[in-house]
Amino acid sequence: MQDNLYNLAFERSILSSIVFEPSQFDELSSQLKVDDFYLPAHQDIYQAMLKLMQKDQPIDEEFIKKELIILKKFDEQVLLEILAANPISNTKAYVDEIKDKSLKRHLLTLTTEIKRVTVEEELPSADVVDIVEKKLYEITQDNQSSDFKDAPKMTFDTMEYIKEMKARGNSVLVGVDTGFHELNKMTTGFGKGDLVIVAARPAMGKTSFILNTVNSLIQNGKGVAFFSLEMPAEQLMLRLLSIQTSIPLQKLRVGDMDDQQWSNLNGAIDRMNSAKLFVDDQGSVNINQLRSKLRKLKNQHPEIEIAVIDYLQIMQGIGSQDRHLQVSEISRGLKMLARELEIPIVALSQLNRGLESRNDKRPMLSDIRESGSIEQDADIILFVYRDDVYLYKEEKEREKAAKAEGKEFVSQYVEKEEEDAEIIIGKQRNGPTGHVKLVFQKKLTRFVDAPSYAAGIETVYESVDTRSATMDVPQVDIPVL
Repeated sequence: MQDNLYNLAFERSILSSIVFEPSQFDELSSQLKVDDFYLPAHQDIYQAMLKLMQKDQPIDEEFIKKELIILKKFDEQVLLEILAANPISNTKAYVDEIKDKSLKRHLLTLTTEIKRVTVEEELPSADVVDIVEKKLYEITQDNQSSDFKDAPKMTFDTMEYIKEMKARGNSVLVGVDTGFHELNKMTTGFGKGDLVIVAARPAMGKTSFILNTVNSLIQNGKGVAFFSLEMPAEQLMLRLLSIQTSIPLQKLRVGDMDDQQWSNLNGAIDRMNSAKLFVDDQGSVNINQLRSKLRKLKNQHPEIEIAVIDYLQIMQGIGSQDRHLQVSEISRGLKMLARELEIPIVALSQLNRGLESRNDKRPMLSDIRESGSIEQDADIILFVYRDDVYLYKEEKEREKAAKAEGKEFVSQYVEKEEEDAEIIIGKQRNGPTGHVKLVFQKKLTRFVDAPSYAAGIETVYESVDTRSATMDVPQVDIPVL
């Protein structure tokens, strides 16, 4: 049985190959982790090699010995055995074998963990399933790491990140593309591990807004997971097709299109057939079920770069605890899942109707339903705001009042095909807050960048107070474009 769990000869051969041909270590270091080696002394030597690479020092016998002495882990006999082993040219087969045995050891450890949490700790079955799925995902994704990162590791990783950003040509986009130029400039995109909240009152277009982001991503070959708890997948597809083809949504719904529109639709359908879009429209899901589904999907499709939940307040809680506590558990769970899968998770959220009693109806952080935990866990909070929604509502209320009094009513409201819209950045953990101007094309349920930016109109910025990253957005009068 032990032979199935490790092969010391293979481990020695790999380490020997690195010593005699250090140039291949760059590739091997991306494939092998310290705990892929079974023998602790082999782990120490591999760890010493990694440290030498970080310090840009030679990976040879003398420097390895020196590093091990510093770490007080030098074993001369083991190092001699490695130097005596024959270097190999076909390292891939040896690496695959070492990785396979490492995986078996981790799975064996997992069986012990399952017994512990099930029998000894007597955890509820739902918690046991979540623990097992998380561990299994980490194992299959080769995501094992040490509990702590030391300073040399962190500085090395940070410098590699800075070099990568420089290689991009000082691009403003660091994270996942939002689909909007000015929003990208203010946020640098949605970052890996970020929890992004997109909040609005009903009819403001929060689903339409995020579908514009989704469309931009899938058009560029990116993978998207979408949990639609309110809308069937077919309705989402209709909206995406309207965005892509510029065919009014109502025409798509009834099939009322001319020949050119049918041709455009067929072309869009062909493109969507190859899109990496995955929609779950089950309609009810709790945080444990969502975690399980998203881990499985990410494991099967590593190209998934973002997950969207429409919307957060519809998600089911676990147990009979107070709704505020349930939402707190959901938001915290989403944040931890985003970090675990290293993708941004965007959750749509409803706002309290209390804001509609204010003169200035632009949302603030305190308007988010069950706002405390959401506000705390989110890295970015965006509000979708369209003033015309309220102008139309007020006009209808005046008409109703006039009819009730038997008076003639002449409407002053002019319905527009394109309305001014704002994306209010209410919180951004690593950047500025402020406002971004967009245009909402009603018939297409499509948001686009405001053309005024091309003429040099500047975005209104508010500096983030790093001592209070959850501060409310000041109520600033913004001129309507």
